[in-house]
Amino acid sequence: MRRTIQIGGLLLWRVAAAVAAQAASAPVSSTNIFAPASTPARTIFGLSMFVLAVTALIFVVVGGLLAYSVMRFGSKAADANREPAQVYGSTQIELAWTVIPVLIVVVLFLATARVIHAIEDAPKPTEALDVTVIGHQYWWEFRYPKLGIVTANELHIPVSDPAHPTPTFLKLLSADTDHSFWVPELGGKTDLIPNRVNQMWMDPARPGMYRGQCAQYCGVQHAKMLLRVYVERPADFDAWVHAQQQTAVQDATVAEGRRVFETTSCINCHAVNGTAATGRFGPDLTHLMSRGTLAAGAAANTHDQLRLWIENPDAIKPGSLMPAMQLPVEERDALVAYLETLR
Repeated sequence: MRRTIQIGGLLLWRVAAAVAAQAASAPVSSTNIFAPASTPARTIFGLSMFVLAVTALIFVVVGGLLAYSVMRFGSKAADANREPAQVYGSTQIELAWTVIPVLIVVVLFLATARVIHAIEDAPKPTEALDVTVIGHQYWWEFRYPKLGIVTANELHIPVSDPAHPTPTFLKLLSADTDHSFWVPELGGKTDLIPNRVNQMWMDPARPGMYRGQCAQYCGVQHAKMLLRVYVERPADFDAWVHAQQQTAVQDATVAEGRRVFETTSCINCHAVNGTAATGRFGPDLTHLMSRGTLAAGAAANTHDQLRLWIENPDAIKPGSLMPAMQLPVEERDALVAYLETLR
């Protein structure tokens, strides 16, 4: 029995060491819960490892007792026809299987409550960045109320220096149905629910691009409701803010494309600062070409993909709410040329 527990403990130690090694060496990658890069993610990761250790210990103890019982009291030829001694009730055993599980549940409850309190009730510094996140079918809208910036699907935030923390606080809203904001390396998932305001925060300590997605089934294109979080050094973030605060460049060489944009249903859904387009149903396109992806990460933001997205959205994202414009070839090409100037 003792040897079984020792072997189980050794296996648990090796698993924990492997997980720690992966967390330390893993590059920034897609939905990697083993490489937490912000305080909420690290706190959740620590709780997960604690729960794993407790449940693994329970598994080792129960498995060890079962193995011991099989080997010690297994069927033998000499005892095949002899009934073992019967025990009717045991106060000690009944107390053990009642008190020990209760204690385990209490410990797990207190550990979880401590983590929830640390994340949910964290103080908000005056230097914190405020971002309003609005979930749509099937894309993300990001609004920076203090900076006057509106963008989509790609969230830009500054890296947080532990000496001078600059966390990002997110106010989560939904424009239609239930969604869930989840970037595993930066924090746990938080739901976006109609007519309710939820909040979360993150303070990434290293620059990089972190991938996430909607984690609540919200319709036929839920799986392609992706998002990217770009964590940038202060100078790079300030440069991005300055560029996003500019109005759309009016390029005379694409005047025909702008005319097409402003005289079709495009302006009913999309907004472009400095033009007649003020739609809110679809993503703001003022700086469309500053984004690396289209359709909430479903396609790269290239000339060919943009052209296809306008011509036949279902070819990229079946079931999306973006209609096929069915424009003549000349107008479609002019529209694409115009959109490619929105940087």
